[in-house]
Amino acid sequence: MLPRLIDGPAAAPGYVKFLSELRARGFEGDVSSDLADRTILATDNSIYQLTPQATIFPRSVADVVRIAKVARSPDFSHVTLSPRGGGTGTNGQSLTDGVVVDLSRHMNRILEINADERWVRVEVGVVKDQLNAALAEHGLFFPPELSTSNRATIGGMISTDASGQGSCLYGKTRNHVLELTTVLMDGTVWRSKPIGDDELSVLKNRKDAVGEIHTLVDTIHRDNAALIARQFPKLNRCLTGYDLAHIRNDQGLFDLNSVLCGSEGTLGLLVEAKLNVLPIPKHSALVNVRYGSFDAALRDGRDLLSFGAASIETVDSKILSLAQDDIIWNEVKEYFPADAGERAVGVNLVEFLGDTEEAIEAAVGPLTDMLTASKATSGRRGFTIARGENEVSRIWEMRKKSVGLLGNMQGEKRPIPFVEDTAVPPENLADYIQEFRAALDRRGLIYGMFGHVDAGVLHVRPAIDMKDPSQETLIRAITEEVVGITRKYGGLLWGEHGKGVRSEFSPQFFGELYPALQAIKQAFDPRNQLNPGKIAAPPGKNLLTIDGLTTRGQLDRTISLQARAAYEEALHCNGNGACFNWDPDDAMCPSYKATRQRRHSPKGRASLTREWLRQLAAVGFDPAAGAHALRASSAWKSFPRRMLNTWSAYRGVADFSHEVKEAMDGCLACKSCVGQCPIKVDVPSFRAKFLELYYSRYLRPARDHLVGWLEPMMPLLARVPGLYNTLLGSGIGRRTLGAFGLAETPRLSHLGLEREMRKRGIVTASPEALRAVSHADRARSVVLVQDAFTSYYETQLVIDVLDLLLHLGFLPWVAPFKPNGKPLHVHGFLKSFQRAASRNAAMLRALGETGVPLVGIDPSMTLTYRFEYATALASEQLPRVLLIQEWLAQRLDTIQLRTSAPEHFLLPHCTERTTAPSSSRNWQDVFERCGVTLHVLPAGCCGMAGTYGHEAEHRATSERIYAMSWAKNVAAKAPDGALLATGYSCRSQVKLVDRLSLLHPAQALLHLARSSPRK
Repeated sequence: MLPRLIDGPAAAPGYVKFLSELRARGFEGDVSSDLADRTILATDNSIYQLTPQATIFPRSVADVVRIAKVARSPDFSHVTLSPRGGGTGTNGQSLTDGVVVDLSRHMNRILEINADERWVRVEVGVVKDQLNAALAEHGLFFPPELSTSNRATIGGMISTDASGQGSCLYGKTRNHVLELTTVLMDGTVWRSKPIGDDELSVLKNRKDAVGEIHTLVDTIHRDNAALIARQFPKLNRCLTGYDLAHIRNDQGLFDLNSVLCGSEGTLGLLVEAKLNVLPIPKHSALVNVRYGSFDAALRDGRDLLSFGAASIETVDSKILSLAQDDIIWNEVKEYFPADAGERAVGVNLVEFLGDTEEAIEAAVGPLTDMLTASKATSGRRGFTIARGENEVSRIWEMRKKSVGLLGNMQGEKRPIPFVEDTAVPPENLADYIQEFRAALDRRGLIYGMFGHVDAGVLHVRPAIDMKDPSQETLIRAITEEVVGITRKYGGLLWGEHGKGVRSEFSPQFFGELYPALQAIKQAFDPRNQLNPGKIAAPPGKNLLTIDGLTTRGQLDRTISLQARAAYEEALHCNGNGACFNWDPDDAMCPSYKATRQRRHSPKGRASLTREWLRQLAAVGFDPAAGAHALRASSAWKSFPRRMLNTWSAYRGVADFSHEVKEAMDGCLACKSCVGQCPIKVDVPSFRAKFLELYYSRYLRPARDHLVGWLEPMMPLLARVPGLYNTLLGSGIGRRTLGAFGLAETPRLSHLGLEREMRKRGIVTASPEALRAVSHADRARSVVLVQDAFTSYYETQLVIDVLDLLLHLGFLPWVAPFKPNGKPLHVHGFLKSFQRAASRNAAMLRALGETGVPLVGIDPSMTLTYRFEYATALASEQLPRVLLIQEWLAQRLDTIQLRTSAPEHFLLPHCTERTTAPSSSRNWQDVFERCGVTLHVLPAGCCGMAGTYGHEAEHRATSERIYAMSWAKNVAAKAPDGALLATGYSCRSQVKLVDRLSLLHPAQALLHLARSSPRK
């Protein structure tokens, strides 16, 4: 039986008192000292883990002022504060053992857009892609490009002076900052912008923190001008954070923002920003050059610079090979063909931007002429060209996923960031990387490389198992060597991703100017309360060191090998934050989008699972062995103990497992994380394992048993659909459902599938019957695999699919109904799921061995055979069941239907969209074959996700998710009848919310077939 776990360690009393004082002062945001919230914010995308004492989520500037003023009081001089945005830092910039001030949950409004003057004013929690989506309506965009743009906040970008692709053309974030609003540590709200000497003189005369800061910074700049010019390297990625080289801008104005940009929350709490924005380039082209070696790609970069490209990016063979196993490869593979059977070992991506197609072609032409003439030289193998926003953006999306793709390398050794954003003059890059690679090769390390050739920045991530103490020591050894190599080639250790824990090397790189940085820190933050230990420490205080903080690997190594293997879907999460995707039209993690709570994200759930496993290890409980023993035992024997434990929980007895359970309950089990997380974090899988163990200690809700056993009961209930539906619709039926915590339960169909099959001469499939038909009939045969939802709730759809197959000249059969078991898996009945899967798989495998293909209608149920069955059964036991569109797409030549119907629009099920990405393209191919254009609409999750939307406590969230993306598509496209949906749950949600019935694509094809003459 699962043991009870302590709900600690608790926050320090002084911090609890700080939170109480904040509330007393009228703080309107959220505060938490729960271990769950603290655990989730204990990691970022770095190797470190530092658990904060508390988390704070301010709602307004006034809330941030309250934080500063309370922290300033003598009683709380020990309290430290670390601002946080997207939490995607690779160097622990926002990690703290004090208070996390998370400005992303509530302070995320776009306050003002001035399209005429090309500026925008935002709260710092606004995500970059969120801002660009709003600006696109005005033909504008905020240019600093990041691979994490769908979750990185503007505040985080400013705090690290972020930049990425295109920085040679557009510069860094600071180049687009017009004004910053900062809450200083005395509670002053200060708006900084470039100012002339007269205004500067006025400010220097002030007798407060503002006056002291301006006086000090101006003095440092004037007294150290020659030293600053000598010490700061002339790089595109210059020394950011306390940027003394740019205190005076190109117009000679004093600009405090040069000090604040890149300061990583060590000087003040940023709350608002006014930003310069630019017109969106109207045309683009991307030349993708392939090479026989990565060194050749790097050395060729120097020649490519002469063609005036907007950006030049590079990717090595490791990234390309990992991309081929990701959802993204389906979108880009045509641009990276093999040369004489060999894949490229490196590529350069050369982008051109312009306002006209003629301008683009004029720029691209000289490059392609050179590449064509010298194909066999410089290690080049060939090139392709992508033109237009649609094509170009697909390749850039693959490049953006490089970080995550590296993290998905198999095995315990995973590429990690710690020396991965060095910058050197571009002309030195190839020689520099040669020495860098030698340092890694000498240690026998595997690594991946990608980056910005034009800026001299290359991201290098060695694969190290941080759970192994002997490998952990490589962090220090490699870093020290890379620091030396970088300085040798005139570069910087931090070219892009900030300093954070690597701040210990600040004195080396800033040299004689480091005391000036200390003075600036002292003026802004007299008590060293803001993100201490980073960039600069006041005299007498220490900087953080790269091996001075706890790492995730150190904590994970306390978990047994067996437990790690059992929960590997969670343990390899590297914190890249792809699950914090802002876009409501993206399927990734609808529960996070709806709640804005990190615990309701794949990263949050993985973090809690790791902490849960560590706590179990501390008390000597092996979850893998516990699950095995549980499946071999009788649930009835443990019933009395589970009842007592449930009563204790009801009375408030703490157990950390309850906090994990609360996070798991919010998961829709849509599996978008599996398809879209670069690491393939699989929440539904480890959620099911957790629930199985959790309910070995506590009683299950009666609803779980009802839902879990509904599938096997379907054939019996379908004999009396009228009685069943009447009971559900009655007052007592609704009250009974309410008592079970269910809402809006669907009604059974009145159509009888077997009766309708007999009318059409369709029989139930058996291996004997399939083998008995002629070779010609078997060639056109197909077995439809039933699922409970379409067979019993949408029987008309099943009949329509059979009619479509008949109309197209196929010979359909129907497999006997057996429970698929997915509801059992979702709710953690893994023992019962194993039995159901074994029985169903045996039947389907016997049918498939006849050579007749098996197809399913509902994506969620059909894809269960590829994912959940793959975990439960041996590979040789898996039945091969195709989605119906996958099977049709293989037989396009046999489809004779032609029509001139108007275009149609498709909303795929989110599981299908993300885990079978080519399936939507399959539907488009089938419709195109029939003469119909089918558009796949961008859309997130519908919010139903099986039983989730039928559960009373989730109904409101379910509808909120629907409103975020699906509602607008339904409103725009459904009235004309051309909107289609593949998922049963999706169609159910539309019917519940908008009282509309959407067709399945197969039904639309049948209608077209019946209204068009056959040819």
